[in-house]
Amino acid sequence: MFDKIPARALSDTVAQQLLKQIDKGAFARGARLPTEAVLAQQFGVSRTVIREALSRLKNEGVVEPRQGSGVFVAGHGAIRPLRIDYAEAVEPGSVVQILALRRAIEAEVASEAAMRRSDADMAAIDAALARIERAVADGEDGVAEDVAFHRAIAVATGNPYFLKTLTFLNQYLEAGTVVTRRNEALREDFSRQVREEHAAIAAAIRSGDPMAARNAAQTHLCNAARRLAEAGIV
Repeated sequence: MFDKIPARALSDTVAQQLLKQIDKGAFARGARLPTEAVLAQQFGVSRTVIREALSRLKNEGVVEPRQGSGVFVAGHGAIRPLRIDYAEAVEPGSVVQILALRRAIEAEVASEAAMRRSDADMAAIDAALARIERAVADGEDGVAEDVAFHRAIAVATGNPYFLKTLTFLNQYLEAGTVVTRRNEALREDFSRQVREEHAAIAAAIRSGDPMAARNAAQTHLCNAARRLAEAGIV
């Protein structure tokens, strides 16, 4: 049922495989999981790794230990947190998928920012945009500055849930941005396009045009995927 993994693998790998099996219905809600000893044998790892994996799933509300009975899949009432595997997030195919996720979220974020931003918000967006330019001019990749620019736009919406979502995604946005920005740095025309796209987003927010802001954000992220394809990275 499970794939063998090296003993040195992190317990998160075991947790991911268990979660996949639970999601597929291999273990029904309320069902008892195999013992640590059985799981250790099936995965080819130590019981310590299994114990750590089960602990992670317990903390996420996926499973629940019962004293003297074992570990069981949590019932329907359990709230499951969003999980994204970082190792997968930096794979070329996953970068494109994350760009699609960003497009869906950040297009609406840009639209909301155009309608709700204050003068102080706009100043913060402009400052973040300028920091990207300085970082690139200094020969840096500008990844952190790029993420900060998009975060400043989220702050301008005044919606804490946009900000919370992007804060969660930041670690994966940075992973994807590393790939896209390194790719874009290889060609001057790519770098110019990125600068113009960022400026278009900021300009639309400044003018208070939600449709233009949404379109500019969508265009930016669609073009990021296209640039990856043109460079043969995906």
